[in-house]
Amino acid sequence: MNEKNFEYLRDQVKYTGFGDGLEAQLKDNLKRQPPEFTLQHQGTFGKDELNSSLHFKRSATTDMYFFNSYTASLKQDQANEKMNQTFYIGKDNNITLKEGYNLMSGRAVNKDLTNKEGKIYNAWLQMDFKQTDNAGNFKQKQFHENYGFKLENELAKHPIKELQNDQERSKLLDSLQKGNRQSVTFLENGSEQRRYIEANPQFKSVTVFDANMHRINNRQSQEASQSKGKSQAQKVEQGLGDDGKDHHSGKKPKKNQGMSVSQ
Repeated sequence: MNEKNFEYLRDQVKYTGFGDGLEAQLKDNLKRQPPEFTLQHQGTFGKDELNSSLHFKRSATTDMYFFNSYTASLKQDQANEKMNQTFYIGKDNNITLKEGYNLMSGRAVNKDLTNKEGKIYNAWLQMDFKQTDNAGNFKQKQFHENYGFKLENELAKHPIKELQNDQERSKLLDSLQKGNRQSVTFLENGSEQRRYIEANPQFKSVTVFDANMHRINNRQSQEASQSKGKSQAQKVEQGLGDDGKDHHSGKKPKKNQGMSVSQ
């Protein structure tokens, strides 16, 4: 067995999102040296099941093996059928297991990609469930930087409490760029409401869901933000702070307590 090849494949599998639970099976197959082999991985995301087959093949000229692709089979909660998609592994533009799950769930993932000339560019990826390639895989749509979608600008249109804290804002942006549906706190009519959001680059917006995962249209969400803005403007005119106290009197306003963003 080529020890360096094993160590490289072990790390490649781990950092693609499959952890280290396949290490023993990987080593056993490399020792037996079949022309090609497949490893099975079982995972869950919430109530969704995502089982994957990892495909390895030996070089035609050396004892080196390559991790070429993995085929993910997604069974979403309450869905009748499974969805299958193959993600190819190479030097660049690889999709991790969590990114694959988010793409198969219809969400968009932001990545730095490399073009044929070797230049790096940034784009949002999203599956096109209306088109498949010759292998039966759904094609991917790309929304480049010049497409005009600015995540931070779209988030600012909503009354999201986490945006008030730099650290929480950074965590929120990172989570959404990975394709996650992220829980946040909306400030509406003087109260805090649990909401879930995800990036929607194709329509240059942020999709909002209520606490029960029912979609809220953007007009409702933005009206809540405008209402908050008007209320804040009235307080400023009256010399009142966020806590409703008269700060013209010299009293210090209460420090804003941020709520951590769940991962």
